[in-house]
Amino acid sequence: MAMEITQILLNAQSVDGTVRKHAEESLKQFQEQNLAGFLLSLSGELASEERPVDSRKLAGLILKNALDAKEQHRKFELVQRWFSLDVSVKTQIKAGLLQTLSSPVPEARSTASQVIAKVAGIELPQKQWPELIGSLLSNIHQVAVHVKQATLETLGYLCEEVSPDVVDQDHVNKILTAVVQGMSASEGIDVRLAATRALYNALGFAQANFTNNMERDYIMRVVCEATLSPEVKIRQAAFECLVSISSTYYEKLAPYIQDIFNITAKAVREDEEPVALQAIEFWSSICDEEIDILEEYGGDFTGDSEFPCFYFIKQALPALVPMLLETLLKQEEDQDQDEGAWNLAMAGGTCLGLVARTVGDDVVPLVIPFIEENIAKPDWRQREAATYAFGSILEGPSPDKLTPIVNVALNFMLSALTRDPNSHVKDTTAWTLGRIFEFLHGSTMETPIITQANCQQIITVLLQSMKDASNVAEKACGALYFLAQGYEEVGPSSPLTPYFQEIVQSLLAVTHREDAGESRLRTGAYEALNEMVRCSTDETAPMVLQLVPVIMMELHQTLEAQKLSSDEREKQNELQGLLCGCLQVIIQKLGVSEPTKYVFMQYADQIMNLFLRVFACRSATVHEEAMLAIGALAYATGPDFAKYMPEFYKYLEMGLQNFEEYQVCAVTVGVVGDLCRALEEKVLPYCDGIMTQLLKDLSSNQLHRSVKPPIFSCFGDIALAIGENFEKYLMYAMPMLQSAAELSSHTSGADDEMIEYTNLLRNGILEAYSGIFQGFKNSPKTQLLIPYAPHILQFLDSIYMEKDMDDVVMKTAIGVLGDLADTLGSNAGSLIQQSVSSRDFLNECLSSDDHMIKESAEWAKLAISRAIAV
Repeated sequence: MAMEITQILLNAQSVDGTVRKHAEESLKQFQEQNLAGFLLSLSGELASEERPVDSRKLAGLILKNALDAKEQHRKFELVQRWFSLDVSVKTQIKAGLLQTLSSPVPEARSTASQVIAKVAGIELPQKQWPELIGSLLSNIHQVAVHVKQATLETLGYLCEEVSPDVVDQDHVNKILTAVVQGMSASEGIDVRLAATRALYNALGFAQANFTNNMERDYIMRVVCEATLSPEVKIRQAAFECLVSISSTYYEKLAPYIQDIFNITAKAVREDEEPVALQAIEFWSSICDEEIDILEEYGGDFTGDSEFPCFYFIKQALPALVPMLLETLLKQEEDQDQDEGAWNLAMAGGTCLGLVARTVGDDVVPLVIPFIEENIAKPDWRQREAATYAFGSILEGPSPDKLTPIVNVALNFMLSALTRDPNSHVKDTTAWTLGRIFEFLHGSTMETPIITQANCQQIITVLLQSMKDASNVAEKACGALYFLAQGYEEVGPSSPLTPYFQEIVQSLLAVTHREDAGESRLRTGAYEALNEMVRCSTDETAPMVLQLVPVIMMELHQTLEAQKLSSDEREKQNELQGLLCGCLQVIIQKLGVSEPTKYVFMQYADQIMNLFLRVFACRSATVHEEAMLAIGALAYATGPDFAKYMPEFYKYLEMGLQNFEEYQVCAVTVGVVGDLCRALEEKVLPYCDGIMTQLLKDLSSNQLHRSVKPPIFSCFGDIALAIGENFEKYLMYAMPMLQSAAELSSHTSGADDEMIEYTNLLRNGILEAYSGIFQGFKNSPKTQLLIPYAPHILQFLDSIYMEKDMDDVVMKTAIGVLGDLADTLGSNAGSLIQQSVSSRDFLNECLSSDDHMIKESAEWAKLAISRAIAV
């Protein structure tokens, strides 16, 4: 088979489609018929020096993909499959891989490095392949440079694949020693580069080493020396290490920060762009750390606080800000047109924005002179840099500090947006206006920036800019979005009312521009239109109503298009998504007050019909937007929505079955909740199908975990809607809720992300219990719930004891205690009295600062006293 596999692998890369397809089929067949033989021949191919490079590379790649996959459930299957292979087969494959590390062919070595790391990721956590790290470390002492380089690369990948707790400290020390020695200037370029990249991945393992002063000094010295290497890739990799150290070991940086500043400043001013970008990234990362610390601790530190902020940014300000301002002058000619653009000027502006958020008012006096000096210069680069600097510091400093400056600058900005000859300057000016409106305009501001005197001029300028180049017009739409948002809580009359019609017409005109597909322009225009509608007042309701047939007509036209190419179909899908989103906002707005709802309902049949046709086009993105819009329509229509259910139900079911695009599934689950609230008991005929699908979703290991909490909440919505008819689902739903409750009650050792998810899960479970209790209340069937009461009380007790629930869970949990007492009454009296929740947890909630929690607790107290008194 050996010669044959070589040919098949080469054919699988053929330019001839038929040859390629045939080869891919052969590989698939070989894998299915004889997995062990397949993997052995792949590792043999990769290891063999007689084989061509292309077949070796592909063999390694297929081998790697046979061990790992992006989707969790697929990854799990592949791992189980590897474990089920005969030990001798695995030993042979692993020996072949290690042998390949000394191949003279760089591609073969590099591929083998990656595969070894994948195998290690599977085996080391299971205490298998214990000799791997030892044999890699012994390679380091080899004379051959290429073996050293490949081994360091392998160690780097290995650290990326396995978690630090899998490798014992002795091995960690040896890996770090090997890597740091590999970075020394006496080594060749290839070895130094591989070592520096490996250190980047190994930093997470170095916790113990970073607490030891000598070891930490040594690592830091080697990294800083590497930033001065003559080889640009090594300098870049070294700065990437510094960026990683800044977030992982922030609290250990104080002794080095002055040296790091000098190194980064030199790199930003003199080095090549990839290196300079990482040097700026170091300071952005320090800002992120300090912003997090200051938010968490609210800035009030005592001397012995366990996690103090070192105020590195504040100390570096006088030197850091001028360095960042210089970078703003290094723009690229076409950066506004390229969506993925990232260069020195953009990195510098982003970092300056983070600095402003870190230190607040202190940044302002350091930036204003630069703005004043450059804002009116003949060179566009200076005008753009000054504007960008201004826009970057608008979030962070206090309104008191910024408002007087903005009041002076606003007129200048408005005239620049219409008169400046340079498109870059206009683009940045419109962006800066958007930031002014986002951070300094709204009902909470003491001194308004937008007044009767300048409102008209602002709107005139923005509408004019919407006719400018697509990138400028998109920023103008963004500015209008924040302008509208600032008037969200303005009361019955909005300053935008006189301009509403004109603004809406201008935005619709933008969506029809020939170039609306560029620079996110069409999306930006619809977002601004939606915000105008969302923040509008009753005065403009008739105009919002006039918008309904207009948007319906646009949606209708997208459905008429025939025979589209795949590119056109994608654009059509995107447009349908935007139009459904727009209708959703309009429905929500008009559904709030009875008079407008009454007039709007004349369109309901036609709108629903359009949504159903959108579903019939069958595309995931549209599905999601149309689904959300239907949820809004159901909520507005109420029980009458039942007439659409026979038509709509099949699409609802399709949404609930969509495991692959889990967002679609999550949105559909939310819409089931909307339907329950709208239809109440009229949802009953569809509940068997819905519950069956929800239970299937919960027991699937393919569904993304984020969809599970809303599914539990949905049980509660269904029970509330159909009351005691929920009886037949209890035997299925309750065990599911119980096992999830057990999983979510203990979180010891979990990280922040897991605790956050656990709280979402708890909340979903509690909402289910709450809905079920309320649904059964005053029904003769309440006694069916008595057997579940001990478990529910135990769940409440255990999450109370864990002490890590957030306010949302606290409110729902104390509510469930009340619901249980309220529904079961004296049947549960003695059980409640025995639970910790009914005393300690209740008392804690009664004295909460959060009035929502307090209110729930007072109601629960009343319900408990009634249940116990009987």
